[in-house]
Order: sequence, then structure tokens, then C-alpha cells
Amino acid sequence: MKVTIKGKDKLLSQFGKIPKAIEDAIFDATFEIVEDIQGRVESELNSSIKYNRGDLAGSNKNEVVKDTGGNIIGRVWNDNPVAVFREFGTGRVGEASQKDLPPDVNPTYTQEMWFFPVELVDIDLTEIYGMQKITIQGKEFYRTNGQPARPFMYPSFKEGVAHADEVYKEHVQKHLRKGLK
Repeated sequence: MKVTIKGKDKLLSQFGKIPKAIEDAIFDATFEIVEDIQGRVESELNSSIKYNRGDLAGSNKNEVVKDTGGNIIGRVWNDNPVAVFREFGTGRVGEASQKDLPPDVNPTYTQEMWFFPVELVDIDLTEIYGMQKITIQGKEFYRTNGQPARPFMYPSFKEGVAHADEVYKEHVQKHLRKGLK
């Protein structure tokens, strides 16, 4: 008995393309998810900030990279220091406020009130938040015990990755169909 396999070379060539097609699919899917999460972060910020000038939402960044181990990693972050204060809260007020934070993230909060010069802020925090002003040696300061946590990054992340399985599946199928032709 003699068996002849027609198209064996083409089949083997297509098998060799599978790893690259899957890597491209994972990269593209990760990029789509990261873009979606960043959009959710910006939407959450823009809809929840009373006196928004866009500084905080405009500080969001993202990237998708391949690390030295070959892993594809997506990141969304905000490098404005105010983002950390908003996400976790500050002082005793932040510590006592309800938060939606990642597992094993346990911020440490100062327990003392603090002061900062009124001149550093271009809006009236007494009018907006009821923050007390005091005068020390002729200079006005705001006195605070902190601000509540108003998480926007982690909740947006959870919403964005909720559909990640479907996004990866869609991209893998598309890339395999395209790459194996």
C-alpha cells in the first residue's frame, strides 16, 4: 500500500506560521483592551470631576510591550500625582472611605491633619469642599484631614478585562484565518 500526501509542504509551512499569528493576535487584542480601559478611565474621570480642566484625565497613558521573557504586557497608568490621591484617598478621610482596590493593595494613611497654602490652588476649596482656611503669620492655608478615595483606575480595569476572553478569541481567530491562507 502506498499513501501520498498532497500539499504536505504547504501544510507544514502553514503550521510554522501559527506561532507568529498567535503572537500578533495577542498583541493586537491586548492593545484593544488597553485602549478600552484607558477610554473608560478618561470617561470616569471626566464625568465625575466637578471642576474639570482635563489635567488629570489628560495625564493617562498606555502601552503594550513585549518583555525580555517574550510576554506581552499591557499597561494603563496616570503619572499625575493627584491620580494616586484620588484613587486611594488621603489621610484619615481616605482611610475611612469605601474603596475598590486591587487585592493586596493596602495604602498607608497619615493620621495627622496638614496644611497647604491657599495660593497653590486656583479654586476656592472652602466653597467647593468646605475646607477650612486658617491664617498663620499673615499667610492663608487650607487645613485638611484628607479626601475620600474615588477610585477610577481599578474599576475601569475590572470593567475592561471583563470581556478580554472574547477579544482574545476574536483576534486569534482573525489572525489564524489571515495568516494561514
